[in-house]
Amino acid sequence: MALDQQSDIPEEALLVLYANGDRAAARVLTLRLTPRVLGYAARLLGGDRAEAEDVAQEAMLRLWKIAPEWRQGEAKISTWLYRVVTNLCTDRLRGRTRRKAVALDDAPEIADQAHGVEAGLIEDDRMSALQHALTELPERQRQAGVLRHIEGFANPEIAEVMDIGVEAVESLTARGKRALAVLLAGRRAELGYEEGS
Repeated sequence: MALDQQSDIPEEALLVLYANGDRAAARVLTLRLTPRVLGYAARLLGGDRAEAEDVAQEAMLRLWKIAPEWRQGEAKISTWLYRVVTNLCTDRLRGRTRRKAVALDDAPEIADQAHGVEAGLIEDDRMSALQHALTELPERQRQAGVLRHIEGFANPEIAEVMDIGVEAVESLTARGKRALAVLLAGRRAELGYEEGS
């Protein structure tokens, strides 16, 4: 069976194929999941791309290790993987506060060539402002907000990833959204938002 990144094979079936020795299934699953968990980890870690890559790699290694014991139908692979990434990021953030390490400047994002240069610069400024504001939120609000508004998870999925109730998710995302609005309120004009947009 020829597998590619656009394959419609469900993640769970790909994991079973990998557990049975199919390397192509592992490649497809890696190409499908790694960019998503890498972006999520980077957001939770305040934009630290190198540390996010380490977290994504560790999470994927854990997925490969549990593949032979995966119990189908108990959890979605993506939900399980996001939970692992959340826990790994939480551990790293706690380690930062113990070490009081100073983060290196982040490498700039490569602008999307489909946009004009000005639009790309505005989008970069907006993403930078959002990333900075996210680092100001309490950890759980940041996790819930990123999962909901950036990763596109539904509240029940977020509840499963964060191991909390749906009501707690709703509360965390609402409080995080209000806090972000306050943090970014004075920057509307600077970030290229016109009145009414």
